[in-house]
Amino acid sequence: MERIWSFVMLHILSVSAPTVTVAITATLRPRTDGVGSPTSFARSREKMEPMDGSNDPDEEALDAYSRVVTSVAERLIPSVASLQVRARVRGARVDGAGSGVVITPDGFALTSAHVVGGTDRGSASFVDGREVPFDVVGRDQLSDLAVLRLQNTGSLEPAELGEAAGLRVGQLVVAIGNPMGFAGSVTAGVVSALGRALPVQAGRVVENVIQTDAALNPGNSGGALADGRARVVGINTAVAGVGLGLAVPIDDSTRRIMHALMTSGRFQRAYIGIAGGGRPLPPRVAAAVGRDHGVEVMEVVAGSPAARAGIRSHDLIVELDGVAISDARDLQRLMVGDVIGRSVDALVWRDGVLRTITVHPAELTAA
Repeated sequence: MERIWSFVMLHILSVSAPTVTVAITATLRPRTDGVGSPTSFARSREKMEPMDGSNDPDEEALDAYSRVVTSVAERLIPSVASLQVRARVRGARVDGAGSGVVITPDGFALTSAHVVGGTDRGSASFVDGREVPFDVVGRDQLSDLAVLRLQNTGSLEPAELGEAAGLRVGQLVVAIGNPMGFAGSVTAGVVSALGRALPVQAGRVVENVIQTDAALNPGNSGGALADGRARVVGINTAVAGVGLGLAVPIDDSTRRIMHALMTSGRFQRAYIGIAGGGRPLPPRVAAAVGRDHGVEVMEVVAGSPAARAGIRSHDLIVELDGVAISDARDLQRLMVGDVIGRSVDALVWRDGVLRTITVHPAELTAA
Protein backbone atom coordinates (compact mmCIF):
# COMPACT_ATOMS: atom_id res chain seq x y z
CA MET A 1 0.00 0.00 0.00
CA GLU A 2 1.33 3.46 -0.91
CA ARG A 3 1.61 5.89 2.00
CA ILE A 4 1.58 9.72 1.90
CA TRP A 5 3.82 11.42 4.46
CA SER A 6 3.16 15.03 5.36
CA PHE A 7 6.36 15.30 7.37
CA VAL A 8 9.02 13.28 9.09
CA MET A 9 10.68 14.51 12.29
CA LEU A 10 13.85 12.82 13.50
CA HIS A 11 15.24 13.53 16.98
CA ILE A 12 18.79 12.53 17.88
CA LEU A 13 19.49 13.09 21.57
CA SER A 14 22.71 12.68 23.47
CA VAL A 15 22.85 12.60 27.24
CA SER A 16 26.61 13.05 27.54
CA ALA A 17 28.06 16.41 28.62
CA PRO A 18 28.06 18.84 27.07
CA THR A 19 24.48 18.13 25.98
CA VAL A 20 23.90 18.47 22.26
CA THR A 21 20.44 18.30 20.77
CA VAL A 22 19.94 18.11 17.05
CA ALA A 23 16.49 18.31 15.53
CA ILE A 24 15.97 17.69 11.85
CA THR A 25 12.62 18.33 10.29
CA ALA A 26 11.88 17.34 6.72
CA THR A 27 8.73 17.99 4.76
CA LEU A 28 7.79 15.66 1.95
CA ARG A 29 5.30 16.96 -0.57
CA PRO A 30 2.73 14.67 -2.16
CA ARG A 31 3.54 13.47 -5.68
CA THR A 32 1.62 15.19 -8.41
CA ASP A 33 2.21 12.67 -11.17
CA GLY A 34 -0.92 10.74 -10.27
CA VAL A 35 0.95 7.88 -8.60
CA GLY A 36 0.29 8.02 -4.93
CA SER A 37 -1.48 11.36 -5.25
CA PRO A 38 -4.25 12.19 -2.77
CA THR A 39 -6.85 11.53 -5.45
CA SER A 40 -5.42 8.16 -6.53
CA PHE A 41 -4.89 7.16 -2.89
CA ALA A 42 -8.48 7.94 -2.05
CA ARG A 43 -9.63 5.91 -5.03
CA SER A 44 -7.49 2.95 -3.97
CA ARG A 45 -8.96 3.10 -0.45
CA GLU A 46 -12.43 3.13 -1.94
CA LYS A 47 -11.61 -0.09 -3.81
CA MET A 48 -10.06 -1.74 -0.75
CA GLU A 49 -12.42 -0.55 1.97
CA PRO A 50 -16.03 -0.01 0.84
CA MET A 51 -17.82 2.58 2.96
CA ASP A 52 -20.55 0.11 3.97
CA GLY A 53 -18.05 -2.64 4.88
CA SER A 54 -20.08 -5.17 2.92
CA ASN A 55 -17.05 -6.83 1.33
CA ASP A 56 -14.65 -6.65 4.28
CA PRO A 57 -12.89 -10.07 4.23
CA ASP A 58 -12.47 -10.09 8.01
CA GLU A 59 -16.14 -9.37 8.59
CA GLU A 60 -17.16 -11.99 6.05
CA ALA A 61 -14.94 -14.59 7.74
CA LEU A 62 -16.35 -13.65 11.14
CA ASP A 63 -19.90 -13.87 9.84
CA ALA A 64 -19.22 -17.30 8.33
CA TYR A 65 -17.70 -18.49 11.62
CA SER A 66 -20.70 -17.19 13.56
CA ARG A 67 -23.13 -18.83 11.18
CA VAL A 68 -21.47 -22.21 11.64
CA VAL A 69 -21.39 -21.99 15.44
CA THR A 70 -24.98 -20.73 15.56
CA SER A 71 -26.18 -23.53 13.29
CA VAL A 72 -24.44 -26.20 15.37
CA ALA A 73 -25.85 -24.75 18.59
CA GLU A 74 -29.41 -24.62 17.25
CA ARG A 75 -29.25 -28.24 16.13
CA LEU A 76 -27.53 -29.74 19.17
CA ILE A 77 -28.67 -27.82 22.24
CA PRO A 78 -32.05 -29.67 22.31
CA SER A 79 -30.14 -32.98 22.32
CA VAL A 80 -27.81 -32.17 25.24
CA ALA A 81 -29.14 -32.73 28.75
CA SER A 82 -28.03 -31.36 32.08
CA LEU A 83 -27.53 -34.30 34.45
CA GLN A 84 -27.99 -34.35 38.21
CA VAL A 85 -26.87 -37.38 40.21
CA ARG A 86 -26.83 -38.30 43.87
CA ALA A 87 -24.56 -40.83 45.48
CA ARG A 88 -23.52 -41.83 48.96
CA VAL A 89 -19.82 -41.71 49.78
CA ARG A 90 -18.87 -43.05 53.21
CA GLY A 91 -22.43 -42.56 54.38
CA ALA A 92 -22.71 -38.96 53.20
CA ARG A 93 -24.88 -37.83 50.29
CA VAL A 94 -22.90 -36.29 47.45
CA ASP A 95 -24.53 -34.40 44.60
CA GLY A 96 -22.90 -34.33 41.18
CA ALA A 97 -23.62 -32.74 37.83
CA GLY A 98 -22.59 -33.10 34.23
CA SER A 99 -23.92 -33.35 30.71
CA GLY A 100 -25.30 -36.08 28.48
CA VAL A 101 -26.01 -36.44 24.75
CA VAL A 102 -29.22 -38.08 23.51
CA ILE A 103 -28.27 -40.64 20.84
CA THR A 104 -31.59 -42.41 20.08
CA PRO A 105 -35.20 -41.18 19.81
CA ASP A 106 -36.29 -43.62 22.54
CA GLY A 107 -34.08 -42.09 25.21
CA PHE A 108 -30.61 -43.62 25.19
CA ALA A 109 -27.98 -41.03 26.07
CA LEU A 110 -24.20 -41.03 26.23
CA THR A 111 -22.16 -39.40 28.98
CA SER A 112 -18.87 -39.76 30.86
CA ALA A 113 -18.56 -42.64 33.32
CA HIS A 114 -17.09 -40.34 35.95
CA VAL A 115 -20.22 -38.14 35.81
CA VAL A 116 -22.48 -40.93 37.07
CA GLY A 117 -19.81 -42.54 39.24
CA GLY A 118 -21.27 -45.47 41.16
CA THR A 119 -24.88 -44.28 41.14
CA ASP A 120 -27.60 -46.09 39.20
CA ARG A 121 -30.01 -43.22 38.55
CA GLY A 122 -30.46 -39.48 38.37
CA SER A 123 -32.37 -36.77 36.55
CA ALA A 124 -31.89 -35.06 33.18
CA SER A 125 -33.19 -31.64 32.24
CA PHE A 126 -33.41 -29.95 28.86
CA VAL A 127 -33.46 -26.33 27.75
CA ASP A 128 -37.18 -26.59 26.93
CA GLY A 129 -37.88 -27.09 30.64
CA ARG A 130 -38.45 -30.85 30.63
CA GLU A 131 -36.93 -32.82 33.51
CA VAL A 132 -36.99 -36.62 33.41
CA PRO A 133 -35.43 -39.41 35.47
CA PHE A 134 -32.80 -41.72 34.02
CA ASP A 135 -31.29 -45.09 34.81
CA VAL A 136 -27.65 -45.96 34.20
CA VAL A 137 -27.72 -48.84 31.71
CA GLY A 138 -24.00 -49.49 31.78
CA ARG A 139 -20.64 -47.84 32.33
CA ASP A 140 -17.11 -48.50 31.20
CA GLN A 141 -14.62 -46.73 33.41
CA LEU A 142 -11.69 -47.72 31.20
CA SER A 143 -13.05 -45.60 28.35
CA ASP A 144 -14.83 -43.11 30.66
CA LEU A 145 -18.12 -43.72 28.88
CA ALA A 146 -21.58 -44.53 30.23
CA VAL A 147 -24.97 -45.12 28.63
CA LEU A 148 -28.19 -43.84 30.22
CA ARG A 149 -31.85 -44.60 29.54
CA LEU A 150 -34.09 -41.58 30.00
CA GLN A 151 -37.66 -42.25 31.18
CA ASN A 152 -40.95 -40.57 30.25
CA THR A 153 -39.27 -38.67 27.46
CA GLY A 154 -41.97 -38.42 24.83
CA SER A 155 -40.19 -37.44 21.63
CA LEU A 156 -36.50 -36.62 21.73
CA GLU A 157 -34.26 -35.25 19.04
CA PRO A 158 -31.14 -37.44 18.98
CA ALA A 159 -27.79 -35.99 18.04
CA GLU A 160 -26.08 -37.27 14.92
CA LEU A 161 -22.88 -39.14 15.68
CA GLY A 162 -19.94 -38.35 13.45
CA GLU A 163 -16.52 -39.90 12.97
CA ALA A 164 -13.47 -38.53 14.76
CA ALA A 165 -11.16 -40.19 12.25
CA GLY A 166 -12.05 -37.47 9.75
CA LEU A 167 -10.94 -34.59 11.98
CA ARG A 168 -7.93 -32.43 11.15
CA VAL A 169 -5.81 -30.27 13.40
CA GLY A 170 -7.05 -26.68 13.17
CA GLN A 171 -10.62 -27.69 12.31
CA LEU A 172 -13.48 -25.80 13.97
CA VAL A 173 -15.26 -27.66 16.77
CA VAL A 174 -18.11 -26.62 19.07
CA ALA A 175 -18.57 -27.78 22.67
CA ILE A 176 -22.06 -27.90 24.17
CA GLY A 177 -22.76 -28.73 27.78
CA ASN A 178 -23.73 -27.44 31.19
CA PRO A 179 -20.63 -25.98 32.87
CA MET A 180 -21.19 -24.80 36.44
CA GLY A 181 -24.88 -25.64 35.97
CA PHE A 182 -25.38 -23.15 33.12
CA ALA A 183 -27.50 -25.27 30.80
CA GLY A 184 -27.05 -25.11 27.05
CA SER A 185 -23.70 -23.33 27.14
CA VAL A 186 -21.82 -23.15 23.85
CA THR A 187 -18.10 -22.59 23.30
CA ALA A 188 -16.09 -22.90 20.13
CA GLY A 189 -12.49 -23.51 19.25
CA VAL A 190 -10.32 -25.70 17.09
CA VAL A 191 -8.89 -29.18 17.20
CA SER A 192 -5.54 -28.48 18.84
CA ALA A 193 -4.14 -31.99 18.48
CA LEU A 194 -5.20 -35.56 17.74
CA GLY A 195 -4.06 -38.93 18.98
CA ARG A 196 -3.57 -37.95 22.61
CA ALA A 197 -3.61 -40.66 25.28
CA LEU A 198 -5.67 -40.18 28.45
CA PRO A 199 -4.56 -42.34 31.41
CA VAL A 200 -7.36 -44.15 33.20
CA GLN A 201 -7.41 -47.11 35.57
CA ALA A 202 -5.29 -50.23 35.73
CA GLY A 203 -2.47 -48.64 33.75
CA ARG A 204 -4.70 -48.30 30.70
CA VAL A 205 -5.22 -45.32 28.45
CA VAL A 206 -8.03 -44.01 26.28
CA GLU A 207 -6.49 -43.71 22.83
CA ASN A 208 -6.90 -41.13 20.08
CA VAL A 209 -8.26 -38.52 22.47
CA ILE A 210 -9.13 -35.16 20.88
CA GLN A 211 -7.46 -32.05 22.29
CA THR A 212 -9.29 -28.75 21.82
CA ASP A 213 -8.99 -25.15 22.95
CA ALA A 214 -12.77 -24.77 23.16
CA ALA A 215 -13.40 -23.69 26.75
CA LEU A 216 -14.41 -26.61 28.98
CA ASN A 217 -15.29 -26.34 32.65
CA PRO A 218 -16.70 -28.60 35.39
CA GLY A 219 -20.11 -29.71 34.20
CA ASN A 220 -19.05 -29.98 30.56
CA SER A 221 -18.08 -33.62 31.13
CA GLY A 222 -20.34 -35.91 29.12
CA GLY A 223 -21.34 -33.13 26.74
CA ALA A 224 -20.91 -32.94 23.00
CA LEU A 225 -17.91 -31.91 20.95
CA ALA A 226 -19.24 -31.39 17.44
CA ASP A 227 -17.85 -30.55 14.03
CA GLY A 228 -19.12 -27.73 11.83
CA ARG A 229 -21.97 -29.91 10.54
CA ALA A 230 -23.32 -30.55 14.06
CA ARG A 231 -22.10 -34.15 14.12
CA VAL A 232 -20.88 -35.28 17.54
CA VAL A 233 -17.25 -36.34 17.14
CA GLY A 234 -16.30 -36.53 20.81
CA ILE A 235 -17.60 -36.68 24.37
CA ASN A 236 -15.96 -34.02 26.53
CA THR A 237 -14.23 -35.68 29.43
CA ALA A 238 -11.42 -33.66 31.03
CA VAL A 239 -9.61 -30.34 31.32
CA ALA A 240 -5.83 -30.58 31.41
CA GLY A 241 -5.33 -26.82 31.77
CA VAL A 242 -6.44 -23.49 30.37
CA GLY A 243 -7.21 -24.06 26.70
CA LEU A 244 -6.49 -27.79 27.06
CA GLY A 245 -9.77 -29.67 26.83
CA LEU A 246 -9.92 -33.38 26.09
CA ALA A 247 -12.69 -35.44 24.51
CA VAL A 248 -13.14 -39.19 24.03
CA PRO A 249 -13.42 -39.70 20.25
CA ILE A 250 -16.45 -41.15 18.51
CA ASP A 251 -14.85 -43.93 16.47
CA ASP A 252 -15.21 -47.65 15.80
CA SER A 253 -13.95 -48.54 19.27
CA THR A 254 -16.37 -46.13 20.96
CA ARG A 255 -19.28 -47.47 18.93
CA ARG A 256 -18.47 -51.04 19.99
CA ILE A 257 -18.42 -49.94 23.62
CA MET A 258 -21.71 -48.05 23.23
CA HIS A 259 -23.40 -51.04 21.61
CA ALA A 260 -22.18 -53.41 24.32
CA LEU A 261 -23.34 -51.09 27.10
CA MET A 262 -26.76 -50.63 25.49
CA THR A 263 -27.32 -54.37 24.99
CA SER A 264 -25.60 -56.03 27.93
CA GLY A 265 -24.69 -53.23 30.32
CA ARG A 266 -20.96 -53.90 30.18
CA PHE A 267 -18.01 -54.05 27.84
CA GLN A 268 -15.67 -57.01 28.21
CA ARG A 269 -11.91 -56.58 28.18
CA ALA A 270 -9.17 -59.12 28.63
CA TYR A 271 -5.92 -58.91 30.54
CA ILE A 272 -2.84 -61.05 31.04
CA GLY A 273 -1.43 -59.26 34.08
CA ILE A 274 1.81 -57.57 33.15
CA ALA A 275 3.18 -54.04 33.44
CA GLY A 276 5.74 -52.92 30.91
CA GLY A 277 6.61 -50.55 28.13
CA GLY A 278 8.07 -50.33 24.68
CA ARG A 279 11.81 -50.54 24.19
CA PRO A 280 14.19 -50.97 21.25
CA LEU A 281 15.12 -54.56 20.54
CA PRO A 282 18.74 -55.67 20.56
CA PRO A 283 20.09 -55.87 16.98
CA ARG A 284 20.18 -59.65 17.06
CA VAL A 285 16.51 -59.85 18.11
CA ALA A 286 15.46 -57.17 15.62
CA ALA A 287 17.13 -59.10 12.81
CA ALA A 288 15.44 -62.34 13.86
CA VAL A 289 11.88 -60.95 14.08
CA GLY A 290 12.07 -58.24 11.42
CA ARG A 291 11.11 -55.32 13.67
CA ASP A 292 12.94 -52.99 16.01
CA HIS A 293 10.70 -52.60 19.09
CA GLY A 294 8.93 -54.83 21.58
CA VAL A 295 7.40 -54.70 25.07
CA GLU A 296 9.68 -55.27 28.03
CA VAL A 297 7.92 -56.87 30.99
CA MET A 298 8.69 -54.85 34.11
CA GLU A 299 6.28 -56.58 36.49
CA VAL A 300 4.09 -59.70 36.48
CA VAL A 301 0.99 -59.63 38.67
CA ALA A 302 0.95 -62.57 41.08
CA GLY A 303 -1.70 -65.13 40.18
CA SER A 304 -2.39 -63.51 36.80
CA PRO A 305 -2.65 -65.37 33.48
CA ALA A 306 0.88 -64.21 32.62
CA ALA A 307 2.25 -65.53 35.91
CA ARG A 308 0.53 -68.87 35.43
CA ALA A 309 1.92 -69.12 31.90
CA GLY A 310 5.48 -68.52 33.08
CA ILE A 311 6.12 -65.01 31.73
CA ARG A 312 8.83 -63.26 33.77
CA SER A 313 10.11 -59.78 34.45
CA HIS A 314 12.57 -58.57 31.78
CA ASP A 315 11.07 -60.83 29.12
CA LEU A 316 10.76 -59.05 25.77
CA ILE A 317 7.39 -59.72 24.13
CA VAL A 318 7.60 -59.09 20.38
CA GLU A 319 4.40 -60.75 19.21
CA LEU A 320 1.06 -61.75 20.70
CA ASP A 321 -1.57 -63.87 18.98
CA GLY A 322 0.36 -63.50 15.74
CA VAL A 323 0.36 -59.67 15.90
CA ALA A 324 3.53 -57.62 16.28
CA ILE A 325 3.59 -55.38 19.36
CA SER A 326 5.98 -52.49 19.96
CA ASP A 327 4.50 -50.74 22.98
CA ALA A 328 1.95 -51.18 25.77
CA ARG A 329 -0.85 -49.68 23.68
CA ASP A 330 -0.38 -52.36 21.02
CA LEU A 331 -0.83 -54.93 23.77
CA GLN A 332 -3.91 -53.13 25.10
CA ARG A 333 -5.57 -53.15 21.67
CA LEU A 334 -5.38 -56.93 21.58
CA MET A 335 -7.00 -57.34 25.00
CA VAL A 336 -10.60 -57.53 23.80
CA GLY A 337 -13.46 -59.76 24.82
CA ASP A 338 -13.02 -62.48 22.22
CA VAL A 339 -9.60 -63.57 23.56
CA ILE A 340 -10.90 -64.21 27.09
CA GLY A 341 -10.16 -67.81 28.01
CA ARG A 342 -8.63 -68.57 24.61
CA SER A 343 -5.10 -69.92 24.09
CA VAL A 344 -2.94 -67.04 22.89
CA ASP A 345 0.71 -67.49 21.91
CA ALA A 346 3.26 -64.88 22.98
CA LEU A 347 6.60 -64.74 21.17
CA VAL A 348 9.14 -63.87 23.87
CA TRP A 349 12.89 -63.15 23.83
CA ARG A 350 14.57 -64.45 26.97
CA ASP A 351 18.21 -65.31 27.69
CA GLY A 352 19.18 -65.00 24.06
CA VAL A 353 16.46 -67.33 22.80
CA LEU A 354 13.10 -66.70 21.10
CA ARG A 355 10.45 -68.89 22.65
CA THR A 356 6.68 -69.26 22.44
CA ILE A 357 4.65 -69.08 25.65
CA THR A 358 0.93 -69.84 25.65
CA VAL A 359 -1.21 -67.63 27.88
CA HIS A 360 -4.96 -67.66 28.57
CA PRO A 361 -6.24 -64.06 29.04
CA ALA A 362 -8.88 -63.50 31.71
CA GLU A 363 -11.62 -60.87 31.90
CA LEU A 364 -10.55 -57.53 33.30
CA THR A 365 -12.91 -55.92 35.77
CA ALA A 366 -12.50 -52.27 36.74
CA ALA A 367 -12.17 -51.54 40.41
